[in-house]
Amino acid sequence: MQAQARGLSTWARVAIVVVAAIALGATMGVIGGAAGFLLARTPPDAPSLPGSPSRPSVDAPRDPGSVAAIAEAVLPGVVSIAVDAADGSGTGSGFVLREDGYVVTNNHVVAGAADGAGSIDVVLADGRRVPATVVGRNISYDIAVLSIPVDGLRVLDVGDSDRVTVGDTVIAIGAPLGLDGTVTVGIVSALDRPVTTGEDADTSFISAIQTDAAINPGNSGGPLLDGAGRVIGVTSAIATLAQERGNIGLGFAIPVNAVRRIASEIIATGSSSTPIMGITLDTRFEGRGALIETVSLDGPAERAGLAPGDVITSLGGRPVADADELVVAIRDNSPGDTVTVVAERDGTSRDYRVTLGSRPDE
Repeated sequence: MQAQARGLSTWARVAIVVVAAIALGATMGVIGGAAGFLLARTPPDAPSLPGSPSRPSVDAPRDPGSVAAIAEAVLPGVVSIAVDAADGSGTGSGFVLREDGYVVTNNHVVAGAADGAGSIDVVLADGRRVPATVVGRNISYDIAVLSIPVDGLRVLDVGDSDRVTVGDTVIAIGAPLGLDGTVTVGIVSALDRPVTTGEDADTSFISAIQTDAAINPGNSGGPLLDGAGRVIGVTSAIATLAQERGNIGLGFAIPVNAVRRIASEIIATGSSSTPIMGITLDTRFEGRGALIETVSLDGPAERAGLAPGDVITSLGGRPVADADELVVAIRDNSPGDTVTVVAERDGTSRDYRVTLGSRPDE
């Protein structure tokens, strides 16, 4: 599954690829790599070189702030997701949100098997494989909540994605290519990166956390952690060059503050809401900003004084270069939030105070 990276520079010709959970075809490469390792291994009776470090005991205590310690604490709360649908099977990742069996993942991981179209199993860290039910999905944010009949699960701590800073250390955990419990490390490369994934009715607009931590197909839905082991995002997409689908150091995660709101609504009601301004946009507009095409009668934009023909250049202090960036900026807020919108009309800029409305999503 591919979608155009309309929020990224076009000179690199990158395409945002939803990290499709397809492990098929990876097995031979993994087996070949393992065989090569076995052939090259040093015999157990080989003498040690002078000054060679001794291998630490697996029981040796780790620094509480180390990646090893964080991984050890967090891995029991990370799951793999196996999907069997009419259009094929695949694997993805997820993490435990509540000890009574609620799991968060990406919508695109489970969409093919939703609404009874297939089966979804969750594989726990201890190897148990249990059937899962879709509690609810939000296509706009690419989030889904599953329920499994298991209690006493290890719950991951949730952080605050608004406090994340470029350069922060991050840890991604998931099942790339079906390899459960894979841990990779990197930094936050950028914030508020507008990323559009999916196609047609399944399009998601993400105000993403960008990271260089290695992310590959199968990581989708897994947690992106901060240096203290708290979830700050849900891994959702990667960027690739041309037809390559592997990691090139450009991964994207949905900020956890949005995930927290959506998941809470889904658990409480089975559905969730998406913020709206009550406008349609002219996607053919080639100038800088987002051109309003129509305004909903008595909608948030009209009540604030916006009109067709206005060009929005900023929302909530965030610059808006095109229509996609405006949609992403809106969805970085919650329904009911009041934001300042800067728009140009007849060559003059004005500020408008818009209280965002909402619409149900799935």
